[in-house]
Amino acid sequence: MKVLQTIMVKQVLTEESKDRFHQKYHSRKLQLQKECDQLRFELKKLEKAKKFPPETLKKHFENEIKNHKEKIKLLDFQIEQLHILPLGSEIKETELQGLVEIKEGDQWDEFLSGKTIIVKDGIVTEIRER
Repeated sequence: MKVLQTIMVKQVLTEESKDRFHQKYHSRKLQLQKECDQLRFELKKLEKAKKFPPETLKKHFENEIKNHKEKIKLLDFQIEQLHILPLGSEIKETELQGLVEIKEGDQWDEFLSGKTIIVKDGIVTEIRER
């Protein structure tokens, strides 16, 4: 029988992957900053149109901007941590859903523990049981 299972993917930190992570975090941060600017622009535009109650409108946009700023703070923290981590560290990159074969006689506890894929510079170097 085949069953869906969550599989964790971890990236081994090398100079190359460190640069890639830094670029990814930085571009996401810039995107969030642009979205904040766009939200401010939209707020002013809608305030001038006077189609919605100003208090409700402002509250909604301030919430969205606050959420974006929290994500930016998280990215700043991740960038900071990236500089601190030594090369060779494993960073959780993502989780995937995968089909796993299970048959009579298999150890259920081992199946429940899941699998982890280790990637180094774009190459799968290890598949391990968690």
